[in-house]
Amino acid sequence: MKQSFNLQGMTCTGCKASVEETIATLQQISNVDADVANAKVTFQSDKKVTIEELRKVLPKKFTISAQQEHLGVRVDNLGENTTTVFQQLYPLFLIFFFITTASILLSITPWNASDFMLNFMGLFYIVFSFFKFLDIRGFAQSFSMYDPLGKRLKGYGFVYPFIELALGLLFLYRFEIELALFATIGVLGITTIGVIKALLSKQRIQCACLGTVLNLPMTKATFIENSIMIVMAIVMLVVVF
Repeated sequence: MKQSFNLQGMTCTGCKASVEETIATLQQISNVDADVANAKVTFQSDKKVTIEELRKVLPKKFTISAQQEHLGVRVDNLGENTTTVFQQLYPLFLIFFFITTASILLSITPWNASDFMLNFMGLFYIVFSFFKFLDIRGFAQSFSMYDPLGKRLKGYGFVYPFIELALGLLFLYRFEIELALFATIGVLGITTIGVIKALLSKQRIQCACLGTVLNLPMTKATFIENSIMIVMAIVMLVVVF
Protein backbone atom coordinates (compact mmCIF):
# COMPACT_ATOMS: atom_id res chain seq x y z
CA MET A 1 0.00 0.00 0.00
CA LYS A 2 1.39 3.38 -1.03
CA GLN A 3 0.68 6.39 1.17
CA SER A 4 1.55 10.03 0.61
CA PHE A 5 1.29 12.99 3.00
CA ASN A 6 1.94 16.71 2.74
CA LEU A 7 4.83 17.62 5.05
CA GLN A 8 5.74 21.25 5.71
CA GLY A 9 8.96 22.28 7.46
CA MET A 10 11.59 20.43 5.43
CA THR A 11 14.26 22.89 4.34
CA CYS A 12 17.34 20.83 3.44
CA THR A 13 18.85 17.42 2.81
CA GLY A 14 19.34 17.07 6.56
CA CYS A 15 15.58 17.43 7.10
CA LYS A 16 14.96 14.90 4.33
CA ALA A 17 17.27 12.34 5.93
CA SER A 18 15.78 12.96 9.38
CA VAL A 19 12.20 12.48 8.15
CA GLU A 20 13.04 9.32 6.23
CA GLU A 21 14.93 7.77 9.15
CA THR A 22 12.19 8.69 11.66
CA ILE A 23 9.29 7.31 9.63
CA ALA A 24 11.26 4.19 8.76
CA THR A 25 11.34 3.32 12.48
CA LEU A 26 7.60 2.62 12.37
CA GLN A 27 6.75 -1.04 11.87
CA GLN A 28 5.78 -2.41 8.45
CA ILE A 29 6.95 0.74 6.60
CA SER A 30 9.51 0.72 3.77
CA ASN A 31 10.78 2.80 0.83
CA VAL A 32 10.33 6.15 2.61
CA ASP A 33 10.91 9.09 0.26
CA ALA A 34 10.80 12.67 1.58
CA ASP A 35 10.45 15.26 -1.20
CA VAL A 36 11.74 18.62 0.04
CA ALA A 37 10.86 20.59 -3.12
CA ASN A 38 7.23 19.40 -3.19
CA ALA A 39 6.84 19.26 0.61
CA LYS A 40 5.58 15.71 0.83
CA VAL A 41 6.59 12.27 2.03
CA THR A 42 5.70 8.94 0.42
CA PHE A 43 6.20 5.38 1.64
CA GLN A 44 5.05 1.79 1.30
CA SER A 45 3.21 0.18 4.22
CA ASP A 46 1.60 -3.16 5.00
CA LYS A 47 -1.31 -1.39 6.69
CA LYS A 48 -2.82 2.08 6.68
CA VAL A 49 -0.76 4.53 8.75
CA THR A 50 -2.64 7.41 10.37
CA ILE A 51 -1.53 11.02 10.75
CA GLU A 52 -1.59 10.59 14.54
CA GLU A 53 1.01 7.82 14.32
CA LEU A 54 3.27 9.98 12.18
CA ARG A 55 2.85 13.05 14.39
CA LYS A 56 3.96 11.04 17.43
CA VAL A 57 7.35 10.22 15.91
CA LEU A 58 8.06 13.33 13.81
CA PRO A 59 9.75 16.38 15.42
CA LYS A 60 7.39 19.28 16.13
CA LYS A 61 9.03 21.50 13.48
CA PHE A 62 7.28 19.43 10.79
CA THR A 63 3.59 19.96 9.99
CA ILE A 64 1.91 16.98 8.38
CA SER A 65 -1.45 16.88 6.60
CA ALA A 66 -3.24 14.13 4.77
CA GLN A 67 -2.92 13.52 1.07
CA GLN A 68 -3.12 9.78 1.18
CA GLU A 69 -2.67 7.53 -1.79
CA HIS A 70 -3.40 3.85 -1.30
CA LEU A 71 -4.82 1.15 -3.54
CA GLY A 72 -4.68 3.63 -6.41
CA VAL A 73 -7.14 6.00 -4.71
CA ARG A 74 -6.21 9.51 -3.57
CA VAL A 75 -7.96 10.91 -0.51
CA ASP A 76 -7.42 14.55 0.53
CA ASN A 77 -8.17 15.66 4.06
CA LEU A 78 -9.93 18.97 3.51
CA GLY A 79 -9.67 19.83 7.18
CA GLU A 80 -5.88 20.10 7.02
CA ASN A 81 -3.55 22.76 5.64
CA THR A 82 -6.30 25.31 4.94
CA THR A 83 -4.37 28.44 5.88
CA THR A 84 -4.38 31.20 3.29
CA VAL A 85 -1.25 32.85 1.90
CA PHE A 86 -2.07 35.97 3.94
CA GLN A 87 -2.24 33.91 7.14
CA GLN A 88 1.08 32.27 6.33
CA LEU A 89 2.74 35.61 5.61
CA TYR A 90 1.11 37.50 8.48
CA PRO A 91 4.32 37.50 10.61
CA LEU A 92 6.22 39.05 7.69
CA PHE A 93 3.60 41.76 7.17
CA LEU A 94 3.57 42.49 10.90
CA ILE A 95 7.35 42.89 11.01
CA PHE A 96 7.24 45.24 8.01
CA PHE A 97 4.55 47.30 9.74
CA PHE A 98 6.66 47.75 12.88
CA ILE A 99 9.83 48.54 10.92
CA THR A 100 7.97 51.12 8.83
CA THR A 101 6.33 52.70 11.89
CA ALA A 102 9.63 52.92 13.78
CA SER A 103 11.36 54.43 10.73
CA ILE A 104 8.65 57.09 10.41
CA LEU A 105 8.86 58.01 14.10
CA LEU A 106 12.65 58.34 13.87
CA SER A 107 12.40 60.66 10.84
CA ILE A 108 9.29 62.71 11.54
CA THR A 109 10.71 65.71 13.46
CA PRO A 110 11.56 67.24 11.09
CA TRP A 111 10.44 64.90 8.31
CA ASN A 112 13.28 63.71 6.10
CA ALA A 113 12.67 61.12 3.39
CA SER A 114 16.35 60.19 3.16
CA ASP A 115 16.52 59.55 6.90
CA PHE A 116 13.36 57.45 6.65
CA MET A 117 14.87 55.20 3.97
CA LEU A 118 18.17 54.84 5.82
CA ASN A 119 16.38 54.04 9.08
CA PHE A 120 14.10 51.56 7.29
CA MET A 121 17.01 49.74 5.66
CA GLY A 122 18.99 49.72 8.90
CA LEU A 123 16.12 48.34 10.97
CA PHE A 124 15.23 45.86 8.22
CA TYR A 125 18.71 44.36 8.30
CA ILE A 126 18.96 44.31 12.10
CA VAL A 127 15.56 42.64 12.61
CA PHE A 128 15.96 40.10 9.82
CA SER A 129 19.49 39.18 10.91
CA PHE A 130 18.20 38.58 14.46
CA PHE A 131 15.82 35.84 13.26
CA LYS A 132 18.60 34.23 11.22
CA PHE A 133 20.93 34.13 14.24
CA LEU A 134 18.32 32.13 16.20
CA ASP A 135 19.12 29.12 14.00
CA ILE A 136 22.06 30.04 11.82
CA ARG A 137 22.74 26.46 10.73
CA GLY A 138 19.14 25.89 9.68
CA PHE A 139 19.12 29.25 7.88
CA ALA A 140 22.28 28.38 5.95
CA GLN A 141 20.74 25.09 4.80
CA SER A 142 17.47 26.73 3.71
CA PHE A 143 19.29 29.66 2.06
CA SER A 144 21.46 27.32 -0.02
CA MET A 145 18.33 25.89 -1.67
CA TYR A 146 17.70 29.02 -3.74
CA ASP A 147 20.44 31.65 -3.33
CA PRO A 148 22.97 31.34 -6.21
CA LEU A 149 26.00 32.13 -4.00
CA GLY A 150 24.66 30.03 -1.16
CA LYS A 151 24.49 27.03 -3.50
CA ARG A 152 28.11 27.46 -4.63
CA LEU A 153 29.85 28.69 -1.47
CA LYS A 154 29.20 26.48 1.55
CA GLY A 155 30.09 29.06 4.16
CA TYR A 156 28.16 31.93 2.58
CA GLY A 157 24.92 31.07 4.39
CA PHE A 158 26.74 31.24 7.75
CA VAL A 159 28.31 34.61 6.88
CA TYR A 160 25.13 36.17 5.47
CA PRO A 161 23.50 37.10 8.83
CA PHE A 162 26.71 38.89 9.83
CA ILE A 163 26.65 40.81 6.53
CA GLU A 164 23.05 41.88 7.23
CA LEU A 165 23.93 42.94 10.78
CA ALA A 166 26.93 44.96 9.56
CA LEU A 167 24.90 46.69 6.85
CA GLY A 168 22.15 47.49 9.35
CA LEU A 169 24.64 49.16 11.70
CA LEU A 170 26.22 51.12 8.83
CA PHE A 171 22.82 52.54 7.86
CA LEU A 172 21.73 53.36 11.40
CA TYR A 173 25.05 55.01 12.32
CA ARG A 174 25.27 56.77 8.92
CA PHE A 175 28.74 55.34 8.36
CA GLU A 176 30.05 54.43 4.88
CA ILE A 177 26.52 54.75 3.52
CA GLU A 178 27.56 54.67 -0.13
CA LEU A 179 29.41 51.37 0.40
CA ALA A 180 26.39 49.95 2.25
CA LEU A 181 24.05 50.98 -0.59
CA PHE A 182 26.18 49.28 -3.25
CA ALA A 183 26.47 46.19 -1.03
CA THR A 184 22.68 46.12 -0.61
CA ILE A 185 22.14 46.16 -4.38
CA GLY A 186 24.73 43.43 -4.88
CA VAL A 187 23.80 41.10 -2.02
CA LEU A 188 20.02 41.37 -2.36
CA GLY A 189 20.26 41.43 -6.15
CA ILE A 190 21.90 38.00 -6.16
CA THR A 191 19.36 36.62 -3.70
CA THR A 192 16.48 38.05 -5.75
CA ILE A 193 17.71 36.19 -8.82
CA GLY A 194 17.47 32.96 -6.85
CA VAL A 195 14.00 33.88 -5.59
CA ILE A 196 12.78 34.57 -9.13
CA LYS A 197 14.11 31.21 -10.35
CA ALA A 198 12.42 29.41 -7.45
CA LEU A 199 9.10 31.16 -8.17
CA LEU A 200 9.25 30.46 -11.92
CA SER A 201 10.03 26.78 -11.32
CA LYS A 202 7.09 26.68 -8.86
CA GLN A 203 9.23 25.04 -6.20
CA ARG A 204 7.59 24.70 -2.79
CA ILE A 205 10.46 25.67 -0.53
CA GLN A 206 10.76 27.62 2.69
CA CYS A 207 11.72 31.28 2.54
CA ALA A 208 14.81 31.84 4.68
CA CYS A 209 14.35 35.61 5.04
CA LEU A 210 13.33 35.16 8.70
CA GLY A 211 15.46 32.11 9.31
CA THR A 212 13.77 28.84 10.23
CA VAL A 213 11.92 30.07 13.33
CA LEU A 214 8.94 31.14 11.22
CA ASN A 215 7.89 28.70 8.52
CA LEU A 216 7.22 31.09 5.63
CA PRO A 217 6.59 29.84 2.08
CA MET A 218 8.56 31.23 -0.83
CA THR A 219 6.10 33.60 -2.52
CA LYS A 220 5.96 36.84 -4.48
CA ALA A 221 6.12 38.65 -1.12
CA THR A 222 9.74 37.47 -0.80
CA PHE A 223 10.53 39.05 -4.16
CA ILE A 224 8.71 42.25 -3.18
CA GLU A 225 10.59 42.67 0.13
CA ASN A 226 13.96 42.37 -1.63
CA SER A 227 12.84 44.69 -4.42
CA ILE A 228 11.82 47.39 -1.93
CA MET A 229 15.31 47.39 -0.41
CA ILE A 230 17.02 47.43 -3.81
CA VAL A 231 14.83 50.29 -5.07
CA MET A 232 15.52 52.31 -1.90
CA ALA A 233 19.26 51.77 -2.32
CA ILE A 234 19.16 52.88 -5.96
CA VAL A 235 17.07 55.96 -5.11
CA MET A 236 19.49 56.94 -2.34
CA LEU A 237 22.47 56.58 -4.67
CA VAL A 238 20.84 58.61 -7.45
CA VAL A 239 19.24 61.35 -5.35
CA VAL A 240 21.71 61.80 -2.50
CA PHE A 241 25.03 60.81 -3.98
